[in-house]
Amino acid sequence: MSEYRYDIVVLGGGIGGYTAAIRAAQLGKSVAIVERDKMGGTCLHQGCIPSKALLRSAEVLATLKNSEEFGIVSGQSELNFEQVQRRKQGIVDQLHQGLQFLMKKNKITIHNGNGRIIGPSIFSPRSGAVSVEKEDGEIDMLLSQNLIIATGSRPRSLPGLEIDGKHILSSEEALQMDELPKSIVIIGGGVIGVEWASMLNDFGVEVTVVELDKRLVSLEDADVSKELERLFKKRGIRLVTGAKVIADSIAVTDGKVTMRADQAGEIVELSADKVLVSVGRIANTEGIGLENTDIQIDKGFIRANRYMQTTESHIYAVGDAIGGLMLAHVAGHEGIIAAEHICGHNPDELSAHLVPKCTYTRPEIASVGLTEEQALEKGHKIKTGKFSFKAIGKALVYGAADGFVKVIADQESNDILGVHMIGPQVTNSITEAALAQVLNATPWEVGQTIHPHPTLSEALGEAMLAVDGVAISG
Repeated sequence: MSEYRYDIVVLGGGIGGYTAAIRAAQLGKSVAIVERDKMGGTCLHQGCIPSKALLRSAEVLATLKNSEEFGIVSGQSELNFEQVQRRKQGIVDQLHQGLQFLMKKNKITIHNGNGRIIGPSIFSPRSGAVSVEKEDGEIDMLLSQNLIIATGSRPRSLPGLEIDGKHILSSEEALQMDELPKSIVIIGGGVIGVEWASMLNDFGVEVTVVELDKRLVSLEDADVSKELERLFKKRGIRLVTGAKVIADSIAVTDGKVTMRADQAGEIVELSADKVLVSVGRIANTEGIGLENTDIQIDKGFIRANRYMQTTESHIYAVGDAIGGLMLAHVAGHEGIIAAEHICGHNPDELSAHLVPKCTYTRPEIASVGLTEEQALEKGHKIKTGKFSFKAIGKALVYGAADGFVKVIADQESNDILGVHMIGPQVTNSITEAALAQVLNATPWEVGQTIHPHPTLSEALGEAMLAVDGVAISG
């Protein structure tokens, strides 16, 4: 057994963990990360980056199929899925290499292996030391003043829909497919489910989405859900909403997966080559030694305060392990909060309503703040502005004019309560809306900001002006 001492040990090398490590190192702390697989975690290797690489390839294929609209006769557009996967992996490998460089640059030590928190022992009078079992069976004992848990999450399954990696997949297995199925049923119409639906449809797969809620992306504004559903149906994606899969009906026969779903009392028959289960994620909190601590768990997630401290004040937790908004950029921000608090700073707490959310379907979805329904539930008297991309010159030039920007404001204070977008490249525009809310800007102030012409950003400016009925182009 080898013993090592650091100021801070981070358990997990995903975006929450490595961001915390870098920030702590910048503040002069000696830092080590324990990672059982590859640095970068789910986001880099099984989530954000690889899925967006596939989505980009799907978008290019869709553009080529419609190239004659642009006056380009490209001939037969064929999909080389093997090359799509190679490109995806090349991007992941490049970013992974860059991340390894960042670790060396910041003098952060990486311990590869399975990390487990141990309780008070001869090594430390309090819990928080980490035992790391390496591939060769050797043990590294890491001692530190503070521990940050950043163990992330994994796809959730459903009873009767256990992942087998062949016929029934999670997003992780789907990312590694050697070839595309001819048809697929996607269980779950949240962010991950609709991204896969959009991508696979563009790749030529017959797609059916089954969603328990009455609408897709139910956490988004109802108007955005309605528009996405309209455009998905227009593209030939079958939607079965308000439906629950009957678990004991699932069967695999002659290479086909069959099942039934209960849609408001009516039975819907479903059949496809593969099933993708996309019903959320579950925290990786088992097997890491939490039972050796006094850390409290709530519904599978670690309880943490606004500074990311657990119920043992020297142990912090960030990212998907603590639940909340399970987004990569949230995990990174939480990592910074934890590192700065450990180092004696007083960081601002994370405000969930100021976090921008992005969905990379075609068209994209982006939002920040309250939905119209949420604003009304909170007792706000609201006014709204809405502006269509069909009136935006750059959207027409781009060849993607579906969608709109919707702004919700308080009638009395004139504060912006929420901004909701569906349309071309809106994930690149939502930051302006998020900044406006951070600065307590009014719709008039954002509307008076000059938005260059022709750009897609004009839609946000016009929607802000539309709140008070003074949109120029509307």
